[in-house]
Amino acid sequence: MSDPQTLRQDAPAAAARRELANAIRALSMDAVQAANSGHPGAPMGMADIAEVLWRDCLRHNPANPRWFDRDRFVLSNGHGSMLLYSLLHLSGYDLPLEEIKRFRQLGSLTPGHPEFHDTPGVETTTGPLGQGLANAVGMALAEAHLAARFNRPGLDIVNHHTYVFAGDGCLMEGISHEACSLAGTLGLGKLIVVYDDNGISIDGEVDAWFGDDTAARFEAYGWQVIPSVDGHDAEAVQAALASARANTDQPTLICCQTVIGWGSPNKAGTESCHGAALGADEVAATREAIGWPFAPFEIPDYVYESWDARPRGAAAESAWEDLLATYREKHPDEAAEFERIMRGELPADFDTAARACLEAIVAAGGKDATRKSSERVLDHLGAALPELIGGSADLTGSNNTWHKGSRGMTLADKSGNYVWYGVREFAMCAMLNGMCLHGGMIPYGGTFLVFSDYARNAVRMSALMGLGSIFVFTHDSIGLGEDGPTHQPVEHANALRLIPNLDVWRPADGAETAVAWQAAIARRDGPTSLLLTRQGLPAQQRDDAQLAAIARGGYVIVEPAGTPEAVIIATGSELELARAAAATLNESGHAVRVVSMPSMEVFERQEAGWREAVLPRALTRRIAIEAGSTTNWYRYVGLDGLAIGLDRFGASAPAADLFTHFELDLDSVTARIAAYLERTA
Repeated sequence: MSDPQTLRQDAPAAAARRELANAIRALSMDAVQAANSGHPGAPMGMADIAEVLWRDCLRHNPANPRWFDRDRFVLSNGHGSMLLYSLLHLSGYDLPLEEIKRFRQLGSLTPGHPEFHDTPGVETTTGPLGQGLANAVGMALAEAHLAARFNRPGLDIVNHHTYVFAGDGCLMEGISHEACSLAGTLGLGKLIVVYDDNGISIDGEVDAWFGDDTAARFEAYGWQVIPSVDGHDAEAVQAALASARANTDQPTLICCQTVIGWGSPNKAGTESCHGAALGADEVAATREAIGWPFAPFEIPDYVYESWDARPRGAAAESAWEDLLATYREKHPDEAAEFERIMRGELPADFDTAARACLEAIVAAGGKDATRKSSERVLDHLGAALPELIGGSADLTGSNNTWHKGSRGMTLADKSGNYVWYGVREFAMCAMLNGMCLHGGMIPYGGTFLVFSDYARNAVRMSALMGLGSIFVFTHDSIGLGEDGPTHQPVEHANALRLIPNLDVWRPADGAETAVAWQAAIARRDGPTSLLLTRQGLPAQQRDDAQLAAIARGGYVIVEPAGTPEAVIIATGSELELARAAAATLNESGHAVRVVSMPSMEVFERQEAGWREAVLPRALTRRIAIEAGSTTNWYRYVGLDGLAIGLDRFGASAPAADLFTHFELDLDSVTARIAAYLERTA
């Protein structure tokens, strides 16, 4: 074998590139072998493609992973995480070799799947297949929107690409159809997806269950498709990427045919290298086969030098800073606004606008569905928050997500602030996550609460990543009426409450809806779900202290004349029911407190003193009322408490008839509470 240093200096370019790609292969198989866990096949199969993309095309600065105008790279097939970790380590990110050696170990910066916040340079948490691709569509849409909004002739301060690696599994997942269809419709020309067409998944050769004509499918979406690219031919990959970058009118799919586990003499091209370590003997054989004479985790200095992207990245960022300085001189107002949103700061006058909004909603009073209250809130806040980007999954008129300042994004004009997602709930929510990850916008999207099931994993991923996505879920109970049990959520509110780091608000009127929106917008370390009614709800009477207490998630809204003997906790449309029942009971000689709890999660974050004041431990006779599953309420009422709700599916009928039928009317609820109080006296 030739001396590696001589190979680097004197060998043809293809051989030199192959050696750099082999550094990825070596690190990947060594890390997986050390952990005895992981997926070496995809990193070894895609190493040649990655070398071309990261060294020839990707504009990034390892010294500043959050530089705003960097290209975004998403590894949608996140099980191949060692590909990304190898690239980050080799190109100069703050990911030392010791962390590569600790792959998949507790507390390492190299978890089993790439995780946002954990590892410098990771743009999104991936692993649930297809979602990284949908995140990337959201990122590309964010780039296109901000470019349309801020760029000026000769001053393209927003000008970057979004690159995605995706495998067969990503394209089998239904979310890929949803997201990629919309990407084509909107002409997201700076989105480039590299499809690792290796024909292998966990169960073996995919022909038996994945016979799609993928190229034709994406062409039908309106994508540019570059088919049949040899993923192990650097020149072919380079040419395909150049063609993709040249087409700014269409997103591009590059179909790269690769061999999974390339270089492994006995396991390449088979499912045996997909999700398991190669084994010590096969690792040694692979080293010999690819001509990699170095010890495990050993990377020679000249390879590091060739991979180091820091000088090029610093120069690219410096040139952009110069461009921004010129922009600042010529367009000072736009520059100030752009830099504000880059910092993630709300406008200076937003708090004033939010207070004015709440005051206007309270003053208006009346009876409104909380979905309508939400629209009124957006009418106020939309004008004060240009980065608030709305949308709906084909339910705009039902979700009331369009406000008087809304303007749709289209193929021809992406400067609008509203996205028509079509019937694509899952993709919509994953795209909201991508917009948050990109930065520069606060996105919200609407659908019916019952369809949160379709989108649930994207909501979960938002919570896992700590993103500020806002999910507007309307028609929140049997109160939607005649559409029947297929559309009436029962378990959904409590199912959402089970997701860690997700704030769930179920407001009872316009004031609570306004506070919920303000909390959602202010919250940047996790997502928020707003559960809103179809039916009208009366404005609740509150004093100033109670109005201020809404933001605490749970507060006393009715206090009896004497010492409380029991407490009713309620949310949303059932708060008025709880107040009316308490009034009847208090008139008959009882002393019942009523607590409004629009958000359990926010209430649980309050100091212990507040929680004790609202729900004293000594106050053991407790009742909860919510038109949905009762399961989660026992945390507050205890096993001896009374939880009134709905633990079966609904029915098709007018809303008022349904509440009576399911004994969620005033007479039935009051009688049940009275019997409970008598029984526990």
